Amino acid sequence: MAHYLLSVYQPEGTPPPPEELEKVMRDVDAYNKELKAAGAWVFAGGLHAPSTATVMRLKDGDVLMTDGPFAEGKEYLGGLSIIQAPDLDAALEWGRKAAMATTLPIEVRPFYWDDEPTS
Repeated sequence: MAHYLLSVYQPEGTPPPPEELEKVMRDVDAYNKELKAAGAWVFAGGLHAPSTATVMRLKDGDVLMTDGPFAEGKEYLGGLSIIQAPDLDAALEWGRKAAMATTLPIEVRPFYWDDEPTS
């Protein structure tokens, strides 16, 4: 099976009120359980705020470290999932379900790693 990256893009600013966030978290939990039950879940996790990032950049043979995100923006990568799916259409369906659960934009991209596990 092919692997896909599902990137969750989160808007900058104040999080939703607790009653909205509780519903989202229940929906995300149900989505993750469905992913796992279908055998599509490989890995998932959330990220801390962009302000916690450190960027490493090669310049003139030296590596420079800069605090903060690589790019300024109104949205940032808030989390990700690696899934396995038989094809892009199936991955897009998981992306659709993720968007419904999180209420956030989801980007779906084919993913590969050097030591691709066999299914």
